[in-house]
Amino acid sequence: MDLDRLKTTTGVDVKGKRVLVRADLNVPVQDGKVADATRLERLVPGLQDLARRGARVIVISHFGRPKGGPDPQFSLRPVAAKLAELMGKPVAFAADCIGEPAAKVVAALRDGEVAVLENLRFHKGEEKNDPEFARALAGLGDMFVSDAFSTAHRAHASTDAIARLLPSYAGPLLMEEIEALRSVLDKPARPVAAVIGGAKVSSKIDVLTNLAAKVDKLIIGGAMANTFFLAEGVEIGKSLAEPDHAKTALEIMHAAKARHCEVILPHDFVVAPKLEAGAQSHVVVTLETPSDLMILDVGPKTVAHYADVLGRCKTVLWNGPLGAFEVPPFGEATFALAREAAALTKAGKLTSVAGGGDTVAALNAAGVTADFTYVSTAGGAFLEWLEGRTLPGIAALARNP
Repeated sequence: MDLDRLKTTTGVDVKGKRVLVRADLNVPVQDGKVADATRLERLVPGLQDLARRGARVIVISHFGRPKGGPDPQFSLRPVAAKLAELMGKPVAFAADCIGEPAAKVVAALRDGEVAVLENLRFHKGEEKNDPEFARALAGLGDMFVSDAFSTAHRAHASTDAIARLLPSYAGPLLMEEIEALRSVLDKPARPVAAVIGGAKVSSKIDVLTNLAAKVDKLIIGGAMANTFFLAEGVEIGKSLAEPDHAKTALEIMHAAKARHCEVILPHDFVVAPKLEAGAQSHVVVTLETPSDLMILDVGPKTVAHYADVLGRCKTVLWNGPLGAFEVPPFGEATFALAREAAALTKAGKLTSVAGGGDTVAALNAAGVTADFTYVSTAGGAFLEWLEGRTLPGIAALARNP
């Protein structure tokens, strides 16, 4: 992906133009109302900018996973209503994303007005990246703006095929995400550390391998650290681990060493008989985990060491918790290190970028999300970027002439 080829609408005359904006309106809806509008709130400024410049803004998105056709429980109508509330102006809604219902709503738009079209996934052509479906969408617009990084890892009609049919641009949210990730992976202030946690080495082999070639310090947490210890013959008791990936863990460590990247593992653990709220727990050093207990968090010496490492770095990328943070008291290490990273960021000493569902939940629980330099709401796309993969939705924009 030649990211320097990405174009935005800055300086482009959009007045009177029908601008199709691929957004991510896939937000939680309960009892017909949006339960968390964070994604919408981040989208609004870009839509308002286009509207202020006289564009006729047409928002397209998927919502949930409907099976085979229209389904009222997956309608974007309540999301459109919330978007109107956030924008402080009417937002038209079309009962389909192509065909006569969409054409009528789009034709009625005047300069500066906004419409939302019904769920793209009500048509099988969306996920199949079907050229005919893409042409039907493209026929509704004069230009295309992709502003949904979270869907950029999918080669769907509204993310890939459509970019071949219209003049295409990267939206402000998309550029914000790309610039944040480039700031930690492509052109970081060094030293740069990556905090990688979570349950399984197997789910992050490519992430760990790619980062070992890009960062100076690779800090490992979560249950995946257990597999690294298992590979080194260290007792981990009844803890979650992946014996089949012990060799992989060793290979990652050897590859990191060859690239002068230091792999940093825990010094101590919080152990308990079982994973349940309020379980009786205590701290042990890494070589003394009892055979009948489970490792459920890293210990205070580890947190102090990790914090010291961050204090000597200028950039940190964070993906994954250090322990079973959803179950108290096994989130204390994650919260403590998150607060330290946030404090260093606020003091201007650290650039901090985080992403992934569990990571965002953990930072929210620690109350520090707003203090990080950038927190990504993308899931799969964020991980695939960390793996070094080409994202179809970004590549499509980069090749657009």
